[in-house]
Amino acid sequence: MAHRSVKVAVIGAGVSGLIAAKELQEQGHTVVIFEKNNRVGGTWVYDPKTDSDPLSIEPTREIIHSSLYQSLRTNLPRQVMGFLDYPFGKRESGDPRSFPGHEEVVRFLEDFAGEFGIYGLTRFETEVVKVERKGKEKGKGKEWVVESRLTRGSDSVSHEVFEAVVVCSGHFVEPKLGVVPGIENWRRFQMHSHNYRVPHSFKDQVVILIGLGPSSFDISRDIAHVAKELHVATKPNPLLKDINFQTVANISFHSLIEYVHEDGLVTFEDGFSTYADAIIHCTGYKYHIPFLETNGIVTIEDNRVGPLYKHVFPPSLAPCLSFIGLTYRETIFNVIELQAKWVARVLSGKILLPTEEEMTESVQKLYQFIEENALPKRHTHSLRPFQADYKQWLVAEIGLPPLEDWRENMLMACFKNFVEMKEMYRDEWDDNYWDSIIQSGSSFEEEKISNV
Repeated sequence: MAHRSVKVAVIGAGVSGLIAAKELQEQGHTVVIFEKNNRVGGTWVYDPKTDSDPLSIEPTREIIHSSLYQSLRTNLPRQVMGFLDYPFGKRESGDPRSFPGHEEVVRFLEDFAGEFGIYGLTRFETEVVKVERKGKEKGKGKEWVVESRLTRGSDSVSHEVFEAVVVCSGHFVEPKLGVVPGIENWRRFQMHSHNYRVPHSFKDQVVILIGLGPSSFDISRDIAHVAKELHVATKPNPLLKDINFQTVANISFHSLIEYVHEDGLVTFEDGFSTYADAIIHCTGYKYHIPFLETNGIVTIEDNRVGPLYKHVFPPSLAPCLSFIGLTYRETIFNVIELQAKWVARVLSGKILLPTEEEMTESVQKLYQFIEENALPKRHTHSLRPFQADYKQWLVAEIGLPPLEDWRENMLMACFKNFVEMKEMYRDEWDDNYWDSIIQSGSSFEEEKISNV
C-alpha cells in the first residue's frame, strides 16, 4: 500500500495536540500546530486570572482558557497518565506523589514536547479564527484553509492551505450552567467552577455547589476548610445511595435546588433550606468549536458533536477532518494517544477507513443505542461503561498488542474511591501494591480495591 505524506494543521497544543503532533510526525506527515497560549499544556496550564464575568455568559467577556484551581491534583495516578512509550515518571526535583499537582503535569507535557521536537512545529500566541474547506464542492480529499491571527500585535489574518485538519482544542472552556428556578432574581454572588481558583474569598460564608463531578469533589473540600457551611446539590445517583455523606467534614449533601429566592434563601427538593452567600455551578462544559465551518455537515447539539465515526471522523469529510479528545469518563491520556495513532495511520494510508455509508451506519447504531436506553444526548461522547471495549477496538485497528489489564483495574479502583467519597484516597494509595501488579502482570485482588 502506498504511503501518503500530507500537510496537517493541528489546532491546539494541549495533551491532544501534543500527542497528535508526535504521532503525525512519526508517520511522515508535515505538521503545523496552532496554539493561542504562549506555552504548551492547554487546560493544564494554571492561570490565576479568570474570565471577566464569573458566570462566563457575557459574550464580550475576557476569556481565560484554563479552568484549573490552584489546589488541583490529578484524580488518576501518574501510571495511567503517561503514554505507551513515554511514561509519566517521577523527577528528582519534582512532585513525587502518585497523584501529583497540576504543575507536575505541565512539566511532563513540556518534557514530552521537547523530546519529540514539537516546539519547532508550534506557532504560539496564534489564534485560529476559521477552518473551512477550500471550495465547497462535495467530495473527499479537498484542501482546507486555516485562518489565524496573532494574539498580540497585528490584527491581520493569515490564510494557509492544508490537506488535513485535526481539531484538538479541548472542551473545558465554555461553561454550562445549571438550571435553577428563581436564579434570575438572585442578587448574591454566583460563578462557574471554570473561574474558581482559591477558597479565600468564601471565608465564613454559606456556599452552595451545584453538581457532584470531579471539580465539585475537589472544590467542596477546598472551600469547606474556610467556609461557615458548604452544601452540595446533586441529582439522585444510584452509585451513591449507600454512602454516608455526612461523614465529610462541614459538607452537607442535598437533592436539587427547588427554588432560589431574591433575599438569599435557597430551598432544596429534600425540604432543607438555608440563606446562602454564594452559588458555584460545577455543572460542566459545552463543546464549543466556533472556528470550524463545515456548512452544517458537523454540528453540535446538546453536547453531541456529530456525526463522528468512533468519536473521531465525520464520515463525509474523513479522513481530512478529525477530532481528538472529545471523549470523556475515561483515562484521557490513554484514549487520545490511541486516537492519535489511528488518525496518523489513516492519513498515511496504512489503515483504511470503512466506506462513508458504513461509517454513517455505525454512527446511527450508536445514536439508536443511546435513544433506546433513554440516555441523554449530551452523554454521546461518554465512554463509560464501554471504555475498555473502545480502547481495545482502537488497539486492534492500529495493530498494537492488547493493553495490559492493570490499566483498567487501576481506573476501576480510582472510580470506586471517588463514588465512595473517600476524601484521602490519593494520599492513601498503595504504591507498592500497584507496582507489584504492574511488574508481575497479574490481576489485582477484587477485595483489595476497598483498601486502596
